[in-house]
Amino acid sequence: MAGIRFKKPIFPVGAQLRQYLKATNREIDVPVTYQDLTHSNSTISLLDKKGKDTLWETMIYSESDRQFIHEALRKVYAQLKVGGDTSVIDHLFIDRVDYCLYANTHPFRIRIVNRLNDLFDYFYIKQADASRVYGMELEHLLSPNKINYLTKGDTFIEEHIQGIPGDTFIQHYLMENHEYNPLRIAKEFVKFNERSLVQLLGDMRRDNFVVEIIPDFDELHFRLRSIDFDQECYEGSSRIYMPQYFKENNPIIDLGFKTMSPVLELQYQKEERMRLRNRVVTSYGQLNSLLNTMVADTLSTPENVNQLKNELSDLYQDSIFLNCTSMGSIVKTSLHMLEKYPVRKRATKSIAV
Repeated sequence: MAGIRFKKPIFPVGAQLRQYLKATNREIDVPVTYQDLTHSNSTISLLDKKGKDTLWETMIYSESDRQFIHEALRKVYAQLKVGGDTSVIDHLFIDRVDYCLYANTHPFRIRIVNRLNDLFDYFYIKQADASRVYGMELEHLLSPNKINYLTKGDTFIEEHIQGIPGDTFIQHYLMENHEYNPLRIAKEFVKFNERSLVQLLGDMRRDNFVVEIIPDFDELHFRLRSIDFDQECYEGSSRIYMPQYFKENNPIIDLGFKTMSPVLELQYQKEERMRLRNRVVTSYGQLNSLLNTMVADTLSTPENVNQLKNELSDLYQDSIFLNCTSMGSIVKTSLHMLEKYPVRKRATKSIAV
C-alpha cells in the first residue's frame, strides 16, 4: 500500500477562490501578515512540562517589532472572535508567539491570555494554501463542526480547535482503565472515516485529529475532529483518505473489531452518508459555488488525479469517476455518490500507511 512519501507543495489561492472567500466574508483586511511574524531576532526552543522538545520555537522580537506585532495580533484576535470589536480585548495580552518547524505551512501559534482570570486561548497564522482552504470549507459545510478562519492575501488566520489530541486520547483513554462504552468510540471512528473519504480529506492519523468528550446522562459521547486540512484531495491513493488504514489508529480500530459487527458498521456508514447528503442539500448554493471553483483549480498532479479516479471507480464500482479531470471534479463526484452505499471491506489494521 502506498503512503505519503513526499511533502505536499503549497498551492496558491487563485483569483476565483479569492472571490469566493470575499463573498463569504472570509477575506478581510487584517493588520498583520505571516511575513511580519518572521522578523524575529532569535528563537528559543519550547519545551513541554516534562522538559521534552515540542519542535516549536518561541519567537524573540526587538522591542519595537514586539509592540507592533502584539498589538496587531490582539486586533486580529478581535476580528476572529467578535468581528473586530476591540472594546473586548483591553484585558487581553499576547503571552507568546511560537513557530512550528515541521508542518507544511510552518504555522505561528499565538497564545493570548486574559489578565483578569489567567485563562488563555490560541490561534494560528499560516501561509495561505488553497488545499487547506478547500478542506476547511468542506468541513464547515458538510461536517457537524463549524470552522472559523480568515484570510488576507497569502496569510491564513485560524481559530484553535479544542479537543484532546488523538495520540493523547489513545494513550490515556484506550490504554488505561477508564469507564466508557468502547462501542461509542468505535461508532464515531466509522463516521469519521466515512466523512474523510467522502470529502477526500487525507492523512487523518491520530496526530491530525482531536477527540471531544461529551458527557450525557450516565455515558460519555465522543466526536473526532480534524485539525489538519493540508492533505485535502492531493494524494493519489484512496487509502490516504480512510483513517482506518493508518497504523497509528490501530488501537481504535481494535475496538471496532471487538465491539462492532460488520452489519452494524455498515449501518453507521449509511447513517453518516445520509447526514452528509442532507448537509449537501441544505448548503447547496454555497457548496455549489465552492465546488465549481474547486473543479477549475489545480490541487494535485495529473498522475495523482488519474490514480485516485481509477481507485475510487473500483471502490464504488462505478465508472463515473473515470470522467473526472481534476481533484475538484473527483470531490464533486464523490458527493454525488452519497445516495449509493458501497459495500466495502471491514476496517483493517495497517502497517504500511
